[in-house]
Amino acid sequence: MNIIFLGPPGAGKGTQAQRICAALNIPQISTGDILRRAIKEQTPTGLKAKSYIDAGKLVPDEVIIDIVKDRLAQDDCQNGYILDGFPRTVPQAEALTHIANIDSVIELAVDDQHLINRLSGRRVCLKCGATYHISLLDGKTTCAACGEELIQRDDDKAETVLNRLTVYHDQTAPLVSFYEGKGLLHRIDGAQGMDVIFQSIMETLGVK
Repeated sequence: MNIIFLGPPGAGKGTQAQRICAALNIPQISTGDILRRAIKEQTPTGLKAKSYIDAGKLVPDEVIIDIVKDRLAQDDCQNGYILDGFPRTVPQAEALTHIANIDSVIELAVDDQHLINRLSGRRVCLKCGATYHISLLDGKTTCAACGEELIQRDDDKAETVLNRLTVYHDQTAPLVSFYEGKGLLHRIDGAQGMDVIFQSIMETLGVK
C-alpha cells in the first residue's frame, strides 16, 4: 500500500507515519529526515537546503524529486511505503505520478493557532532525537533518555512557524484539491489524541 501523508508543519505526520509503518511493515519515506542528515553532514545538497529551511521556505522541487525517486527504487519500498513531507506542491505531485502509484492520501487537519502553540513549545535532544513539549517538562531542560541539554530548533520558533504555515497554505494546501479530484483524499482531525488519530487512519485504510 502506497500512502501519502499531508498536513501543515507540526500536524503529527511523522509520529503517525511511524506507527502506521510499524503496523503495516512498510518504510516511512521522510524527506525531512533525508535533508536533515544531509545538513548535519554538510553535503552540498544539505547546505543548499539549509538556506531555504532556515528561512522557513520549501526546498526546490528538483532537489527533492531526485531524492524521492532514488529512495522509492530501493528494495524495501516494493511492498508499499508512506511518503511524509512529499509531495509539497502540485508540480511535485504531478512528477510523482510518473514514478509511483498512490493508493491513499491521508490529510491531518489542524488549525494554525493550535500548531503555533504546539511547535513553539517543542524541545528536542540533538544527541538521541527525543522530542518533548515544554507543557510536560515541568521546567526541566535536559533529556530524560540521555541527559543531554534540550534545545529549540530554529524552525520551531514562533516567527518561523508562522512563516512555514504561510508557505504551506500558499504552496502545499492546493494538494488537497489535487488529490480530492483524484478521489484519493481522506481527512483526519489532527487535533485529536494520538491513539484516536492512529485508529482513525487504520480504519480509513481498511486495516483492522
